Amino acid sequence: MRRRRTGRAQAWAELLRVSALFSVPGDALAGAAAAGVRPGRGTLCAIGASLCLYEAGMALNDWADRAEDAAERPHRPLPSGRIAPSTALAASAALTAAGLALASRVGRPPLAVATALAATVWAYDLGLKHTPAGPGTMATARALDLLLGATASTGGNRGPHHRALHALPSAALLGAHTYAVTAVSRHETQGGSTRTPLAALAVTLAVAGAASGEVLGARPTTTVSTPSGPPAPAPAPHPHPALPSGRTLPSTPPLPPSRPLPSRPPRPSRRSVPSRGLGSLLALAYARTPATLLLHAALNPSAALTERAVGGGIRATIPLQAALAARAGAPGTALALLGLVPAARALARKVSPT
Repeated sequence: MRRRRTGRAQAWAELLRVSALFSVPGDALAGAAAAGVRPGRGTLCAIGASLCLYEAGMALNDWADRAEDAAERPHRPLPSGRIAPSTALAASAALTAAGLALASRVGRPPLAVATALAATVWAYDLGLKHTPAGPGTMATARALDLLLGATASTGGNRGPHHRALHALPSAALLGAHTYAVTAVSRHETQGGSTRTPLAALAVTLAVAGAASGEVLGARPTTTVSTPSGPPAPAPAPHPHPALPSGRTLPSTPPLPPSRPLPSRPPRPSRRSVPSRGLGSLLALAYARTPATLLLHAALNPSAALTERAVGGGIRATIPLQAALAARAGAPGTALALLGLVPAARALARKVSPT
């Protein structure tokens, strides 16, 4: 009985690709950092919604590809008979409903983003995955996931729409990375592509350079200063009304010359130098994670090496999220995300993320 339960748990772990789950919480956390707010209750709800929608997409993906997997991946849970296709479809629907319910607890704007995210996931799995629009659709889903964290995280004086606008640069970089990984994944069962891994490597380097550059979505630094030059000339005297003959106004002492106020030093930026340095290091760690694997897949475009490159791209999502959080002025969030990398690697040895 215990062996049967263990086998069923292993089947569900493979179906839901639980080793890839560690790449999900960083979307909401990076979104909150890019929006300039601290993670809170809304961020936790966004993380829960993201996890549910991510797993819904995994189950739906295997349900939609069950015929293809029967020929190319007969060991997968559905073609091997360990999980029934109807069960996988029901799980996907239930997880989608749970994700939308969690997003609704934060408000209408997060629910609207989560609804768009769910629609994108279902459209990708049910029709767009095997079309030229597939990588772009998956990139859109990942960008929406980051924006979900930005709109759900509350704090400061910004509304959800303003927070989403500030998170757009980070969402674009995360979407570009996802586009590259998805493009490579289209060849992981048969291999044979040299250009796609090279193009993905170029995108990875470009994203790393952008993530380590200027602060993304940062609030502009305001500097309060006063002029320190010569004093402004005194205003012209106001003409007095005419007085009757023989009467004069009493003389008034002249006003003292105005002194220039001392100029205030510029207000330091919210983003400290150590945070910017950490962002550069994390961007380098992000680029290093899939670069070698992508180069190997380009030099020897076999199915095995292409699949390894896809796995490296999925794992690289975590240091990219950490780099985006650090560049947005949240080094604590960045370091917390970086702590997920060892766990993701350890679990990937037991359950493949692809």
